Amino acid sequence: MARIAGVNVPLNKRAEIGLTYIYGVGESKARLLLHETGISPDTYVRDLTDDEVIRLREAIDGDLTVEGDLRRERSQNVKRLQEIGSYRGLRHRRGLPSNGQRTKTNARTRKGPRKMSVAGKKKVKK
Repeated sequence: MARIAGVNVPLNKRAEIGLTYIYGVGESKARLLLHETGISPDTYVRDLTDDEVIRLREAIDGDLTVEGDLRRERSQNVKRLQEIGSYRGLRHRRGLPSNGQRTKTNARTRKGPRKMSVAGKKKVKK
């Protein structure tokens, strides 16, 4: 198992796809990294030599903010918005979309499942 940036990259995937398992590395960044390090995107992770893995690890550590650092940075940005009381911060706090999407319908991912109104028992008149 190739360990890059604290993530076990799956061996049975192509290098191009395997690198996307690292938080902060998408398909385009993975292609760019492989091009910079001179590794073929079609090479399987299990076929990478130790030297190639080290080159990838150094390229990722040197250039990119990934995994824990990136998660921390993003959460601090959201906390900052909430603390200063901006509109976007309030939307984050309430769990609603923050970029102007409609909420009368849709927005189910952000709002969660619908809350059903349960009818209570009717009181019996005597």
